[in-house]
Amino acid sequence: MTLATSICLLAIATALACAIPGVFVVLKGDSMLIDGLGHAVLPGIAVGYMFTHDLSSPWLIVTAALGALAVGLGTQRIAQSGLIPRDAALGIIYPALFAAGVLLISEKFAHVHLDVHAVLVGDLNLVALSSPEYILYLGGIALFNFIFVMVCLPRLTTSTFDNKLLAAPKLHLLFHAAVAVTATAAFQTAGAMLVIALMVLPAVIARLLTRRVLPMLLVAMLVAIVGSILGFWGAYHANAATSAAMTVVYALLFIPAVLWYKFARS
Repeated sequence: MTLATSICLLAIATALACAIPGVFVVLKGDSMLIDGLGHAVLPGIAVGYMFTHDLSSPWLIVTAALGALAVGLGTQRIAQSGLIPRDAALGIIYPALFAAGVLLISEKFAHVHLDVHAVLVGDLNLVALSSPEYILYLGGIALFNFIFVMVCLPRLTTSTFDNKLLAAPKLHLLFHAAVAVTATAAFQTAGAMLVIALMVLPAVIARLLTRRVLPMLLVAMLVAIVGSILGFWGAYHANAATSAAMTVVYALLFIPAVLWYKFARS
């Protein structure tokens, strides 16, 4: 298998892992939650590295995901308490965590290859080259996410349209954990800033093309695959960041989806 093929497959695995839970995130109106989790992942990775001293260790996914899950649920509890609005809770806690992660990396791990570029947009090429087994992590997460949403589809669909998801607290916890793990695993390949695009854009495009949940899930997966392939080869020929190119492709696919939506409603 060539390096280009490995990178393309890693891009597909990343896109699918993100798009599957992204459908329910979009339906629930919680898209900015992914942005918050992306910010919360960074200090979790920094703390995990303090114990493992290995950026490729799978334990970093565990520590960062646990941190993101705890902070995400804690932020939701604060918002539900009525002390401050939900968007204010996100605006206060997540930027502070991201800044703390940047400080930890710049002060404690200056010798580690984890620069601002990697933090923002990830580095699919470097991950595929240095950690070829990483595709198994993201492929496994994508498979788990698909099985999870298919098994729980009726309850997830019902709970998603219940704004507070209070009817299924255990399901809510499992789904939130799946989102946290996915965002954490995609951090190295997509970066903190672009994970939200990989989760939200395919789901938004699918939402414009269909109103039923199962077709929406399948369309989002198809968009994720097509966008990742086109984005990779576009980045390959332009010598650009793959995850950023994938995001641009998704944005371009969004335009005809909007036109189709307006045409279908007229």
